Amino acid sequence: MCMSEANQTPFELEVAGLLVETLNLEDIEAAAIQPEDGLFDGELALDSVDALELALAVSQRYSVQLKAEDPGTREAFTSLRSLAGFIQTSQGATQAGSAVSSG
Repeated sequence: MCMSEANQTPFELEVAGLLVETLNLEDIEAAAIQPEDGLFDGELALDSVDALELALAVSQRYSVQLKAEDPGTREAFTSLRSLAGFIQTSQGATQAGSAVSSG
């Protein structure tokens, strides 16, 4: 059963686009990646090298650090939705930290 891309938020679609672009997923459209599908155990079946490439791309694009020793990192890579949520939460924390340190 395939759900429509309407289930993606605009930010999830943006992150899906980064995923497709970074990993050169020529046969997959960003809008076709379901937000709750597993990135590693789902249709995409990413591997550890893909995870490293994606983590680097996320870090460069969104200024978010994904640390291997952080338990939240593994959870963030569960699905498109969890990765997008992790990025947004991390960006919010970074911006709040900047506001506190600059004040």
